[in-house]
Amino acid sequence: MKFSKKGFTQTQLQKLYDAILLPRMIEEKMLLLLRQGKVSKWFSGIGQEAIAVAASAVLKQDEYIMPMHRNLGVFTGREIPLKRLFAQFQGKMSGFSKGRERSFHFGSKEHHIVGMISHLGPQLAVADGIALSNLLDKNGKVTIVFTGDGGTSEGDFHEALNVAAVWGLPVVFIIENNGYGLSTPSNEQFKCESFTQKGPGYGMAAEQVDGNNILEMYSVLDKWVKKIRKNPQPVIIEAMTFRMRGHEEASGTKYVPKELMEHWAKKDPVINYENFLLEHKIIDSNYIASVKKNIKKMINDGLEEAYADNLPEVSTETETADVYFPYHQVVLSPKGKTESKRYVDAISDGLKQSMEKFDNLVIMGQDVAEYGGVFKITEGFVEKFGKSRIRNTPLCESAILGIGLGMSVCNRKSVIEMQFADFVTSGFNQIVNNLAKSHYRWGQHADVVVRMPTGAGVGAGPFHSQSNEAWFFHTPGLKIVYPSNPIEAKGLLAAAIEDPNPYLYFEHKYLYRSITEEVPDEYYTIEIGKARTVLPGETITLVTYGMGVHWAVEAAKSYPENTIEIIDLRTLMPWDKETIKASVEKTGKALVLHEDTLTGGIGGEIAAWIGENCFKFLDGPVVRVGSLDTPVPFSSPLEVNFLAKSRLEEKLKYLIEF
Repeated sequence: MKFSKKGFTQTQLQKLYDAILLPRMIEEKMLLLLRQGKVSKWFSGIGQEAIAVAASAVLKQDEYIMPMHRNLGVFTGREIPLKRLFAQFQGKMSGFSKGRERSFHFGSKEHHIVGMISHLGPQLAVADGIALSNLLDKNGKVTIVFTGDGGTSEGDFHEALNVAAVWGLPVVFIIENNGYGLSTPSNEQFKCESFTQKGPGYGMAAEQVDGNNILEMYSVLDKWVKKIRKNPQPVIIEAMTFRMRGHEEASGTKYVPKELMEHWAKKDPVINYENFLLEHKIIDSNYIASVKKNIKKMINDGLEEAYADNLPEVSTETETADVYFPYHQVVLSPKGKTESKRYVDAISDGLKQSMEKFDNLVIMGQDVAEYGGVFKITEGFVEKFGKSRIRNTPLCESAILGIGLGMSVCNRKSVIEMQFADFVTSGFNQIVNNLAKSHYRWGQHADVVVRMPTGAGVGAGPFHSQSNEAWFFHTPGLKIVYPSNPIEAKGLLAAAIEDPNPYLYFEHKYLYRSITEEVPDEYYTIEIGKARTVLPGETITLVTYGMGVHWAVEAAKSYPENTIEIIDLRTLMPWDKETIKASVEKTGKALVLHEDTLTGGIGGEIAAWIGENCFKFLDGPVVRVGSLDTPVPFSSPLEVNFLAKSRLEEKLKYLIEF
């Protein structure tokens, strides 16, 4: 290993030694504690320290860095107090996640660190989001994000790099190529000889570095970071290194050939750098002894403080309260002049006025700019707000959703359009594991609204007609709204955008141009979590939402006035239990209707809740009406038969006569 001290002062060389020694000594202590049963799990980065230490050293303290679980040097490089770091490892209250997350799966806005989730790839897009915010702010900041050679096989890697290249984002993608994805060797992971070959394919620069040589690692990163600050662009840095321990300690390294371990042992980044400094008289044995003594004391003092800290007190109220970012909605009631608007126009109106209200709001999606979106909801927005805020995206749902979270880290709002709700499957992980959980995990809100054109009845077949709200209803941390009319389409969208929590906003495609009503021209919001009584009734409570509201109103015409009380949920999560309970107490019978397939639909949860909490009021079974448990068919007669509407009259008659 050849080191070059050119361009480094003696002080810098010594500081880098101190910086690389600290994570190594912490690692050695953690391995001891693991054997003693004082740490539950450990992902060792021994052999790879130079990469994380160099990356931390080249960035300014207010530039974000996004490590993985083998980058302890990032956390120590940001000078996180060891007491808090060790408390995090032990699940103590003074850590960064109140005991809810393990090891390095956390972030700290104070230290400008965003930690990973276990899925490896999604943090790359979050880095894009932070980089996009920096680009829009023109602040000259750079973001560094880590991934491993195994993680490059994931689609998130491709999506994040592609968007970064297309948008010219100031982000450094560090690929730690350590030869194995857990136990799977590189020749079973990818065919390319080097990840630098991928750079030209994305239209970005790429450079390979000896990841065990801290001076080379620092010099290359420093060169690129300075360049990117002046001329925003992404770059791939492939750091060649090796993991000297198991993926985690329990997995061991028996799958690694002995000669390979011996080869990389000779390239130890700490020992080699130390020997270089000794040889050039930058440090001596006294310096080493002094540094090690100080680090040992820091570690022991930090551990002692962390051990003394308490485990989190169990409080169900606290746990559930932290699922969402604290937010108190102040409802702005509609007033003033009204105008006849279609459902689609009301959505566009709410979106436009929100863009005017929040100058930190960005709209992203496929074809949303000049084309105006496939349903023309953002038509004319580019002319009014510019392409920096109305952004066409490549076909990469996962990356754009992750970018939304990254922008939230920088206190920006985003509305992301799924061209069709069906396509959200390509970004499912980002929604349910990143957007939904980030506040609960480490206090980071996700100020993202995902617009979801949904529903059948338009002859669009299995992949453009699904009702998939139930997929997300089960995930704590998300809020879900589903308006049934133009007034609420505008007011609920504005309310969702105001709220800094993640929303799924479902808008029924059939309703876009089929219904019209008087909608207030001015900006207003509607209360989240509050249902609306569409029709009063005395005999049956019919709970529904979206298209189901129109089916219910039509069906009610076949019965005497005040027979069926129709409750439009409007908000699916959180949903209004009090209004439903009051209605069921009055009518004694309940029917839950939705367009989604019957099995596993939201109606099952609502029916179960009514049965459990309103049983003493009931004079009959709680009835559910949903669509067939099949994919949505294309042909019109098949689709009519599929939809819940075709079974509503039969179920109403059954319940009324029960």
